[in-house]
Amino acid sequence: MSFTLPKKLRKRLKKVLVVLLSLYVMIASTLYFLQEKLMFLPTTLEQDYAYQFNTPFEELFFKTEENATINALHFKTENPKGVILYFHGNAGDLSRWGSITEYFVEKDYDVLVMDYRTYGKSSGKLSEEAFYRDAQYCYDYLLKNYSENEITLYGRSLGTGVASFLAMNNSPQQLILETPYYSIEDVAKHRFPIFPVRQLLKYRFPTFQYLKKVDCPITIIHGTEDNVVPYSSAKKLSKLKIDNLYFITVENGNHNNLIEFEDYHLAINKVLN
Repeated sequence: MSFTLPKKLRKRLKKVLVVLLSLYVMIASTLYFLQEKLMFLPTTLEQDYAYQFNTPFEELFFKTEENATINALHFKTENPKGVILYFHGNAGDLSRWGSITEYFVEKDYDVLVMDYRTYGKSSGKLSEEAFYRDAQYCYDYLLKNYSENEITLYGRSLGTGVASFLAMNNSPQQLILETPYYSIEDVAKHRFPIFPVRQLLKYRFPTFQYLKKVDCPITIIHGTEDNVVPYSSAKKLSKLKIDNLYFITVENGNHNNLIEFEDYHLAINKVLN
């Protein structure tokens, strides 16, 4: 016995399906065409903005390409144990991130932190390749005054993919990753499980691929309650069977407050001493 839906109901279901399909396509198009606005949340600064911090620093401008200028801060201490090249998260600018990195200056480390293109006073066209080129430029700048065994690479959130790429292609003393992701695709799948994110993404940042080729010690610090980069995404990195990788879990820590936990301070003090 066959069953046929009434004609009116069929028409109604068809309209609903058309609306749902249209909505799906619209959201997918938004994810594709506006993904930079979703991923990157820069704030800008006037070129004459005067930074103010509690520790001595030098403001730098790197002309990394013809149409790109990178603004950076170089914090210096009297007797540094080494230097930290710090890659920050996806929001804000150096007026905020400079203050955050002073934490490491207080531990007797020089720090170089850059603003990505379109952030703060930096300019130029964003692309994944541009992130990597600008990062290498900063690394090469440090090599003029520091040996590689004095350089610690530190990535936070978005910056973890950049720092991991740099560690793969150089020989720093160590790599520290705070709230890292397995890949941008992995995070996107978690947020948008019904969309073909692999086909939609313009940015990959495949951290897991880079870490497999890193020779220096790697320290990962991640909170269990992270609602931006899932703890599960970072935890997958610990399963890569890398001998020199150390994974530190901060219970109840979220994406932006790990510094409020003793486990974070213990981890940083251990790797920096």
